[in-house]
Amino acid sequence: MIITKSEPFTEAEIIKLKEMFDIYIKTVIDVEKKICSAGCDRHFDCEKILLDQGSNQSDLWGGGIDLETKMIDCNSFINVRPLDKNTSNEIQDQVLRKRFEDLTKYFFKDIL
Repeated sequence: MIITKSEPFTEAEIIKLKEMFDIYIKTVIDVEKKICSAGCDRHFDCEKILLDQGSNQSDLWGGGIDLETKMIDCNSFINVRPLDKNTSNEIQDQVLRKRFEDLTKYFFKDIL
């Protein structure tokens, strides 16, 4: 189940977000509008929701959370964007990466 919102996810929502992979939740975050779309099978599913809601492509970054280790990753195929100076699946800009990680901690503050 995909849930998209601008406030932290509740415990009940996190249970629903775990349905796809059980121990991992994929996320796409609009780092400017501070909106998170999570729970997708493929990052581009969440990316499309945010684009349809008016987000700019260059503000959308993908990653996820390993629920066993509580590790945040910044790895997604949607992050490969040479025009935005990102040539890897990983978010390469350290300032942007920290912003993504901080927003992930905000959205998932009940488990991180």
